[in-house]
Amino acid sequence: MLSCLKATELIEKKFHIKLSFTERLQLRMHTMMCDKCARYEKQSEFLENGIQHLANAHTHTADLDKLKLKIKEELSHRD
Repeated sequence: MLSCLKATELIEKKFHIKLSFTERLQLRMHTMMCDKCARYEKQSEFLENGIQHLANAHTHTADLDKLKLKIKEELSHRD
């Protein structure tokens, strides 16, 4: 069985790189038996989703700002 340290490493790794079948199986078995690591996994997923949401919102805001600027430039050329 995995140690909790190794399990947390795999939990963080899975957000950036696809885990191998063996790693996924080991992590699943560990989190089925370890409530603390299962909770850590859920909390990490929550944080990762929040970070992604903020990153997407920031990108969206930057895109909107560029679009507004382009529209203003187009309107100023019409005068």
